[in-house]
Amino acid sequence: MDWLIVILAGAFIGWIASMIMKTNAQMGAIANIVCGLVGAVIGRFIAQLLNLAPAGTNFSLPGLLFGIVGACILIAIVKAISGGTRRAV
Repeated sequence: MDWLIVILAGAFIGWIASMIMKTNAQMGAIANIVCGLVGAVIGRFIAQLLNLAPAGTNFSLPGLLFGIVGACILIAIVKAISGGTRRAV
């Protein structure tokens, strides 16, 4: 049951970040989940560097916000590496 919550939270974080970064039309459900999960790790790392990490590992609003920030950073890095365009095969 915990994995289902993690996947749903990752999907939500990735979806919000893709809307903020205006890549929502390019990303599918799996990409949103992966982006949200990796973004949450990046956000947690940034929060720990700034001594702002929320206590514990439970779901919290600050953790959600840091996850969204981390996912936005991840999307920006991917867009910079790929040139911001996505080509059809």
